[in-house]
Amino acid sequence: MKVKVIPVLEDNYMYLVIEEHTREAVAVDVAVPKRAHPLPGALCTRAWRPNTGSHLDHLHLPNSHPFQLLEIVGREGVSLTTVLTTHHHWDHARGNTELVRLLPGLVVLGADERICALTRRLAHGEELRFGAIHVRCLLTPGHTSGHMSYFLWEDECLDPPAVFSGDALSVAGCGSCLETTAQQMYHSLVETLGTLPPETKVFCGHEHTLGNLEFAQKVEPCNNHVKAKLSWAKKRDEDDVPTVPSTLGEELLYNPFLRVAEEPVCKFTGKVAPAEVLEVLCRERASFEQAAEPLQPQARALLALQWGLLSMPRPK
Repeated sequence: MKVKVIPVLEDNYMYLVIEEHTREAVAVDVAVPKRAHPLPGALCTRAWRPNTGSHLDHLHLPNSHPFQLLEIVGREGVSLTTVLTTHHHWDHARGNTELVRLLPGLVVLGADERICALTRRLAHGEELRFGAIHVRCLLTPGHTSGHMSYFLWEDECLDPPAVFSGDALSVAGCGSCLETTAQQMYHSLVETLGTLPPETKVFCGHEHTLGNLEFAQKVEPCNNHVKAKLSWAKKRDEDDVPTVPSTLGEELLYNPFLRVAEEPVCKFTGKVAPAEVLEVLCRERASFEQAAEPLQPQARALLALQWGLLSMPRPK
């Protein structure tokens, strides 16, 4: 199994998972349709080989949309058959409609009927197969009510498994709890994702690692694992290199949202019950982010325009 990490938009990731024997490919979270006015500059896609965990420079493309995803598919010599979508938000699913138009017969799977161009709705615990690659669908509500994470592994393979966690779990953090209760989010993070094998590679939906670790350091200022990971992440940020994947075992050492039963995290929140600890962490993290980098409405509108979500007014 080979995973290509494809940066898109401002800080999103989409992924191309390749079964190396059959050359079948699955895309995860196809973010945006093609835009008439692409942003300047280029982004590097990287190939991750599970047995080494290394990132290898492969090719450089402008900010990705389906045409560019298909270019990667062509260069890899694979057949793209399926899209796995973690949740319905536009920055994870908006590209589905255009991609289905370009590839008739493409199957789009997810757990939420709000997902663009959804072919079939998946159920928790359902298993899929792509050649030697097994996929277990894990419903992980919290960020959205219909959020699905995907746990992948291969039979008789020494490579570690991988989980594509969208906005449920990120490196040193998690997505905002938007549509469910803190108790449901706790179950998703700690009891569903947190119990996967510790060697599982975590491929998340956004490059938020630096900010997440800065918040984790506020929560646990004496945690040496946080300090080491933050130093590492700063170097990656300076080099403009992705910080994905992490491993679940690493996340359990420095991600406060998975450490809600640990004494320093409980002390920071003033709570003991894990779901209440998580609820306070989410509130504190939101305040921390707002203080660190408030984004004005005008800036949001500019980003939406650049990403092709708004069109320029036509002259009358």
